[in-house]
Amino acid sequence: MLRDITLGQYYQTESVIHRMDPRVKLVGTIGFIISLFLIKNYIGYVVPVAFLALVIKTSNVPFKFMVKGMKAIVFLLLITMTFNLFLTQGDPLVTFWKLTITKEGFELATFMALRLIFLIIGSSIMTLTTTPNNLTDGMESLMKPLKVIKVPVHEVSMMMSIALRFIPILLEETDKIMKAQIARGADFESGNLIKKAKSLIPLLVPLFISAFRRANDLAMAMEARCYRGGEGRTKMKPLIYKKRDFMGYLVFFLYLVVTIMVGIVIKF
Repeated sequence: MLRDITLGQYYQTESVIHRMDPRVKLVGTIGFIISLFLIKNYIGYVVPVAFLALVIKTSNVPFKFMVKGMKAIVFLLLITMTFNLFLTQGDPLVTFWKLTITKEGFELATFMALRLIFLIIGSSIMTLTTTPNNLTDGMESLMKPLKVIKVPVHEVSMMMSIALRFIPILLEETDKIMKAQIARGADFESGNLIKKAKSLIPLLVPLFISAFRRANDLAMAMEARCYRGGEGRTKMKPLIYKKRDFMGYLVFFLYLVVTIMVGIVIKF
């Protein structure tokens, strides 16, 4: 399951989305996530489905590769839906024992599940089609106005980019450690909750040691290359908007307009 997480990975292929300016993809991803909370009816989710289908098709990233990233959040999805189903007050739909599913709870659980699924897929598309270096440059460029209030924009964007880049590396390391511990007789499945938590100690200790070692190696590598922060640094490939980037902004703007019209103005 750890290998199924696609967030933070880059999928190498040729497409318009891959060549697009990272600032367009960052703005589009943030705006897409916000738009999910503007939808107030089931019909409204037809719009993000169509938009995601268009983007996935254009990106040339296999749909199966994106869907497998959902396996890692199945447990979180079930917990979210369960809490919303049984803890939301409203008109009862189904009652058994002391548990009641209300109409409002069912709708809220459905909306939360759809939002979480679309949020993961939308975020994955950005990381799958954008290299860590481009992602860093895009974040830094978008956050430039924050320099006025003394925010270390370059350092913040680099930390966020490194964190995303390390997600697949740490997951792979976790998978290796887990297999090594299982080969030595470790049991991560059986027992109650407390026993399962204790069984994770042989996994977490070497994982933390490995993470700190990687962080130290990265810091030494950056120092060896005379890294001293973003002040005065130049770009080998400066970000320049092209025609396809303006077309990307236009498509996203049209998506927002349609979403607002269907999700808020039209009532079903």
